[in-house]
Amino acid sequence: MPVTTRSTDTRRNILDTAQRIMAHKGYSAVGINEVLAEAGVPKGSFYHYFASKDAFGEAILKSYFAEYLADMDGILARSGQSAAERLMAYWQQWRETQSVEECQGKCLAVKLGAEVADLSESMRLALKEGTGAIVDRIARTIADGLEDGSLSVDGDPRDVAQALYDMWLGASVMCKIHRSLAPLDTVTAVTRRLLHL
Repeated sequence: MPVTTRSTDTRRNILDTAQRIMAHKGYSAVGINEVLAEAGVPKGSFYHYFASKDAFGEAILKSYFAEYLADMDGILARSGQSAAERLMAYWQQWRETQSVEECQGKCLAVKLGAEVADLSESMRLALKEGTGAIVDRIARTIADGLEDGSLSVDGDPRDVAQALYDMWLGASVMCKIHRSLAPLDTVTAVTRRLLHL
């Protein structure tokens, strides 16, 4: 295997391992040595892959959002469904990937959003860019739904998309506080009302 491929695989392994651990523990509670030990990478090699812990955090978030957006695109591009059906399938997937006890790396924006926004400007910007891309996709799907007649909204699709994302993110935090998925059930019903479904 070429050195560059091995290097890329090792970097990917470190990022995947960190994402899994940080989704459970948060950013500040996880040390670099813990991630490297779990990934099976020698301690001294961290700075070969990342310039600093902030650069590492930014890389984790960019990797997370790249995977998340690819999954989201797959749901929102399904053929044979109306825009409303595709959008509700996305929200259903969101609900299914949230777990009261352990989100298995699927809810990193929920876990790290408030924590790192004040710790690192580069990580805050990565979160802003990633969440903005999510809202853009929701807004496009709402616009598609207006066009195909499968939904309607009061107001601008982008504003509705932002409100929906904000509600779902907040409900996900409330699920952790209450140790219950009930907040996501509530926000599902509100989403249906906002989209006139």
